[in-house]
Amino acid sequence: MPRITPVHWRKLLKVLEMEGAVVVGQTGDHIELKKPGAIRRLVVPKYKSIPVFIIENNLKTAGVSRQRYFELLRKV
Repeated sequence: MPRITPVHWRKLLKVLEMEGAVVVGQTGDHIELKKPGAIRRLVVPKYKSIPVFIIENNLKTAGVSRQRYFELLRKV
């Protein structure tokens, strides 16, 4: 399986929205999303390249597998 690499914040936002997350607000340069069934909100900072640990944490919170992430990333 390929390695997760840093991506632009818009790509990560699209992937999470395709998985069912909805934007509920923004605080400064951080966008907050809510996904039904998720324990807490997902936070996507508006960085040119989102660090891998933030991507992994958001995927874990959203309940998205690595394989599903790469499938959605190809569609974006």
